[in-house]
This record gives sequence, C-alpha cells and structure tokens, in this order.
Amino acid sequence: MTVAAPLAHGKKARARTGGPLHVVNTNTEPIAHAAALLLWYDRHRRVLPWRALPGESPDPYRVWLSEIMLQQTTVKAVGPYFARFTARWPNVRALAQAPLDDVLKLWAGLGYYARARNLHACAKAVVECHDGNFPADEAALRALPGIGPYSAAAIAAIAFGARTAALDGNGERVIARLFAVEAQLPAAKTEIGHLAESLLPHTRAGDFAQALMDLGASICTPKNPACVLCPWVQSCAARRTGNPQMFPRKAAKAQGELRQGAAFVLWRSDDVVLVRRRPEAGLLGGMVEVPTTQWSSDFQERDALVQAPRPRGVSLEWRRLAGVVTHVFTHFPLRLSVYTATVERKTPPPERMRWVAASDLAGEALPSLMRKVIAHAQRPPAIANGETAVLMQPGTDKGGSIERSTDRRQSAHEQSGRARRHGLSRRTDRG
Repeated sequence: MTVAAPLAHGKKARARTGGPLHVVNTNTEPIAHAAALLLWYDRHRRVLPWRALPGESPDPYRVWLSEIMLQQTTVKAVGPYFARFTARWPNVRALAQAPLDDVLKLWAGLGYYARARNLHACAKAVVECHDGNFPADEAALRALPGIGPYSAAAIAAIAFGARTAALDGNGERVIARLFAVEAQLPAAKTEIGHLAESLLPHTRAGDFAQALMDLGASICTPKNPACVLCPWVQSCAARRTGNPQMFPRKAAKAQGELRQGAAFVLWRSDDVVLVRRRPEAGLLGGMVEVPTTQWSSDFQERDALVQAPRPRGVSLEWRRLAGVVTHVFTHFPLRLSVYTATVERKTPPPERMRWVAASDLAGEALPSLMRKVIAHAQRPPAIANGETAVLMQPGTDKGGSIERSTDRRQSAHEQSGRARRHGLSRRTDRG
C-alpha cells in the first residue's frame, strides 16, 4: 500500500521499513480525524428525504431503497422517484406485493433498469426469508438480490450502526485525496477501503459514512474542491501536492464502440402506438419499447426495413424521419434512425405486440431512450429543407427515394399537438 501519509498532529506518521512509505497510524490520529469529520457533519449535514434526522432511528427500508436508487444516479435525479415509491409502497411488504410491471413503470426514466427488477426481487426475499425485516448482518445483506459489497456496507452502517467502511464515489475521492493514493481506480478500491477502515470511529459508523458522502458532494468535489472549508485541510496529503484534483487517479476508460439501429413508430389512426416488451434478461430487461432492429456496430440502413413490424394483411409505407436519436449506455453509445407509418383503426397488432393509446404512454414502463424515440416521431416530419426520406418496403424499390413535402402543414400541426398533449418532449439525459 503505497501512499503519502496525511500530516500527523504529533509525531511523524511515516516510517521507513526498508521499502516504500507506509501509513503508520498512532492511537490518536484516527480518533482525531473521525472526530473532526463528525463535528463538521453535525453542523453541515444535508437534509435528504431518506436520511433520519438527528435523534431519529433510521428506517432500514428507506435506507435500502435510497442506496439502490442512488447507484450510478445523482441525488437530484433520485429525489422525485424516492418520493413516489415511498408514497405508493411505504414499506417493504407493500413493495413485495406489488406487480413487477408496476415497479418498472414507476422506475421508468431512472435508468439502469436491472436495479428495478432486483429491487422487487429483494423486497420479496426480505419478506419471504426474513419475515419482512432487513438483516443487520453485512454478509446476510449481500446475499439479497441487487445488494453488492458497497450497498451492504452502507445499509449495515447507516441503518444498523455496524462498524464497517461504506465508501461511495464521493467517499473514495475523499480518502484517496486525504492519503494521496497513487494507485489508479478501480484497482485502488481495496487500498482505499483499508485506509477508510483505519479511520472508523468506535461509534456512529453510519454518520461517518454519510459524512464522507456529504464532504465529497459539497466540499471535496471532483473539480475545484473548497479545501479551505474542509475539516481535514491540515491533514490532506493531496492538498500538499498543490493539485488535489489529480486524485483519485483513474485508469483511462475504454470507449465503447458505437452501435446503430432503427426504431419503428407505428401509429394507428386513432392515436394509438405499437409497442412490445423486451426480454426479461439483458439490457432494459422487461421494459416496454417500440419495435427496433438489432443494435450493432455494422448496422446497414438499407437493411432496416427487413426487421420492421408487419401487421397481417396490411401494406405499409414507412417514412424515415430526418435526424437521429442518440443515447449513451454505460458501455456503448447508440444512434437510432426513426421510421414512422400509420395504419387503420381496426388493424390487429403483430404477434407479441400490443397497441397503447398515446394518452397512456406516460404510465408505461418506457425507458428514456424510447420516450426520446416517440417524441422524435411526433415532431413535424418536414424539417430538413422541406424534405424527408421515404423508404419503401423491401423489394419494391432499390435503395428508396426522396419525396419532397409539398403540403404537410396540417400533419405537422397534428403531430406537434400530440406531443404537447402527452408530455413526450425530447430529452437528452442518460437513461
């Protein structure tokens, strides 16, 4: 473990052992660091809807729910979802009894949808295996669906006061800077965890964990940290380097290869759209979508309509809209072209698909990507110098053609009004 040790308040906190410098904590150093941080926390703690107020006992259900929602997601984004979930399902038994589809619908837009499925599975496991009470033991928590090492430590510390180091991204940054850890993340996680454990107080482990979160969120920020306001300003080894923003050091992320595809928005004449449910396993599992092609790095636009939905007995003219919908997943960026067509009111849906009224789309488990696709399809089609591409069904024309829009004012107005009525404005946020 090669680090630059924080400045000691008494003796030097470093010793040569015939090799690299190692941290050597005196008996008073960890106590002093923890005390300083907790004093700062008592004065400056954030008020969050899932956090117990001073003197209150934490609710394990609310702690667990917030920790799952906050994975890869900001506090600002989580707030409204947490309020809706707890209003509808105020305890773990209520959530366990809910249909999975209802959970997915309420989660829609928060992203990382496997969390929603695991959330529901975990609630059922707590009820069935633990009589509706979350276990206090960290190992037992890790055995539950969707709870990894960090979440288990956070729940154990915050909800039950277990003396364990719970480090989210904010906490890792704080510890990495305090000790100026030279190893790169993610390989440095174990080392940073051991350093955090060396600072744990004998009591108030939950407050200590939340104090690290708050310090990283408000003072020890990724850019332009407010070092002069930090309770550890005199001990921070990264600050003494003159450039604390260099820490934590991170290995370069591999850029995911761009994937492309096409999405098909098929409207019925009575303002109803065709949707299907994605497979339970895999990306966006169990969510609702408009039909799409496969997403691949070698996608060919000329082959898109081969995978378009085909209601029985209906001849369709698919119109490719100008522009594309872009989205970024954790491991790859995605670009979708969008096709639209309209069928008569009595047209039956293809197998394993269904019609949904536009007025009901807000209540469907549509991920952000699909909401962007539908919004894109509802804008006026004649946007690129009055032109829009039209591709015929496969085999009817070689490569398609370009059709000039001559009089589409009424159509454009109707589509724009449809988008406004159903609140499906285009979004660029990650889902």
